[in-house]
Amino acid sequence: MTTQKLYEIALTLVPGIGDVNGKKLVAYCGGAEAVFCENKKALSKIYGIGDYTIKSIVTQDVMAQAEAELDFVEKNGIKPLFYLDPEYPKRLQHCHDSPMMLYYKGNADLNAMKTVGVVGTRNITDYGRWATEKIIEELSSDNVLIISGLAYGVDAAAHSAALKYNLATVGVLGHGLQTIYPAENRKLSLKMLEKGGVLTEFVSGTKPEKENFPMRNRIVAGMIDCLIVAESALKGGAMITAEIANSYDREVFAIPGKIGDKYSEGCNQLIRTNKANLLTDATDIRYVMRWDVETKVVAKQMRLFRDFSEEEQKVMDVFANNSIIHLDDIIVGTDLTPSKIASVLLSLEFDGVLKALPGKRYQKL
Repeated sequence: MTTQKLYEIALTLVPGIGDVNGKKLVAYCGGAEAVFCENKKALSKIYGIGDYTIKSIVTQDVMAQAEAELDFVEKNGIKPLFYLDPEYPKRLQHCHDSPMMLYYKGNADLNAMKTVGVVGTRNITDYGRWATEKIIEELSSDNVLIISGLAYGVDAAAHSAALKYNLATVGVLGHGLQTIYPAENRKLSLKMLEKGGVLTEFVSGTKPEKENFPMRNRIVAGMIDCLIVAESALKGGAMITAEIANSYDREVFAIPGKIGDKYSEGCNQLIRTNKANLLTDATDIRYVMRWDVETKVVAKQMRLFRDFSEEEQKVMDVFANNSIIHLDDIIVGTDLTPSKIASVLLSLEFDGVLKALPGKRYQKL
């Protein structure tokens, strides 16, 4: 791998840097390698970068560990994905606290057209297992990528159901790729490598510590178009993931359960408080996500020699090298307000210039 990748890994290893400040340094200096070439005086001018972090950058104390990590990923067929890499999950990229680096082993497209997260209790009931498999079986015709956390219970049931119905599935881990936790899911993870994969932000050797799993949850929430909470108590990782998904403006769905059942209370609460859509079958997802809209729509004939307004041109410029763009990219690529963008997109869609796709994406026709 390149020297650039070495410096990208090294940047994630700098003590106290964090994902937000790390990206700030890359933007300020022009790249990961450039960060390590910068002098102490210049680094000290960057807001939020402390003396301890600056010292680690200047002395390059982390380079030996970075070299060891690079050697590990090369020997084990792991792809280190920096947040600026094309293969890095675009949906996650737009989350302010997304990891600078992901370590991925597998063959699934992390930027698949439709991505669905499935989370829930580790203490899955027969009902929860049945409902999880039912929904995933119904989604098999939509060719979705199923993302979960490869934990006990609902996670394992979701991954297994995806494989059963020939859907790609990716497990997001709370530890390094030197192991699989829980060990009982190791065989499942090997099957997932054939159609899907495993993913983590943690370097090799990182153990499955308790504090790692809430961090893992934000990756699941950030990589998806929508989240299914299959079965959950009032408190737990699934409810945390649902909160994060809502904060990322992802659609959340919850499978209702019987009144009084401990592991249905969380789902029922999400529905009751309008933090999740009611989910009884895949039709509910298709309706909310607009997946039930006929995709072979004949574009309305544009007015001949249509002139774009200044705001419309700004939006169209974002499509310069791509035919399909996520809404977040349009927001980032223009200086327009979200309300103005919504108005412009509606106008362009009405005139057959753009077409709205599932997952807040737009296609240039």
